[in-house]
Amino acid sequence: MFYRRALRPILFRQDPEKAHERTIEMLATLDGFSGAPHPFTHPKLQQELAGLEFPNPVGLAAGCDKNARAVMVWPRFGFGFVEVGTITAQPQPGNPRPRLFRVPEYDALVNRLGFNSEGSEVVAKRLSHLRQRARALSVPLAVNIGKTKLVTGDDAVLEDYRTGFRRLAPYADLIVVNVSSPNTPGLRQWQQKEKLTPLLAMLMEEASALSERSGKRLPLFVKISPDMADADMFDVAEVAQSLGLAGIIATNTTIAREGRVAGVTHEGGLSGKPLRERATEVIRLLFRHTEGRLPLIGVGGIFTAEDAYARIRAGASLVQLYSGMIYEGPYLARRINTGLIRLMERDGVQHLAEIIGVDADGKSGAAH
Repeated sequence: MFYRRALRPILFRQDPEKAHERTIEMLATLDGFSGAPHPFTHPKLQQELAGLEFPNPVGLAAGCDKNARAVMVWPRFGFGFVEVGTITAQPQPGNPRPRLFRVPEYDALVNRLGFNSEGSEVVAKRLSHLRQRARALSVPLAVNIGKTKLVTGDDAVLEDYRTGFRRLAPYADLIVVNVSSPNTPGLRQWQQKEKLTPLLAMLMEEASALSERSGKRLPLFVKISPDMADADMFDVAEVAQSLGLAGIIATNTTIAREGRVAGVTHEGGLSGKPLRERATEVIRLLFRHTEGRLPLIGVGGIFTAEDAYARIRAGASLVQLYSGMIYEGPYLARRINTGLIRLMERDGVQHLAEIIGVDADGKSGAAH
């Protein structure tokens, strides 16, 4: 494979963050000349979720195109939806460098970026120009919002999320609320039921107000950590269901260093293959707990079509990847999609919806 044999060795000789920045800069240049491409699709893979049409179930995860600089390019690589961010309400530099590390022996990454972001005002202007240039994007666009680091106090944090939402929501097809990054002090406490409920309730009110003003229905997802206790995770699911959220994204990166990755000494969130087992388990637990009534997006350690197939059978309606693309190349999403078709044909499956959750305690069905 050309990427693994030729390009990856060159990229891996460079500092990880600098290599990433140069790649995004190059793709942003291409983005300026891109019309809305026809995304990869197939009748077996198309589905409607949260009122949106997804041409295929494989999305770009947050953390790759943080500032929405190359949105139009990603569908050309086979992605069926794109998540940009995390974007904070106010611009911030993130944590000191170095803050991104490859762990090739485990096909993993560690990051402690700390929500480095150009801020919601700058990104909103970029997305506004994008929408003017391409009125109908070829795939759904998710915008991931997070807490500005220096904002403290519950009321101030709520207003910080509100500011980011109001600026970015008009240009998003769905909003992802990030309360699970391990790299912003105090952020994960917002996964606790008593804090999460008012935050999500406020954002749902904002989404309702946007709908009344513009007629635009905007689904909300919340992104959770793999390091939560199961009971706390179920609390999040119950809050999401009670408030009418569109679903949950599971999972963010992990701070756990157990078993074979105990020797990874870099601080920060670990992603890639070591996260695969726990991320799949979380999807299975959530699907079973909600009886398939709450749509789930699975992310973490997806490198192959078999990985994606297993995540869908565990209960995910959609999947996302980022670290896998660093190790396997930019066309990984396209290869996974073609592999999913092959696996479904092998198993006599006519449509993706037939297998969502079939391995979650033996139950079948899909959350729509």
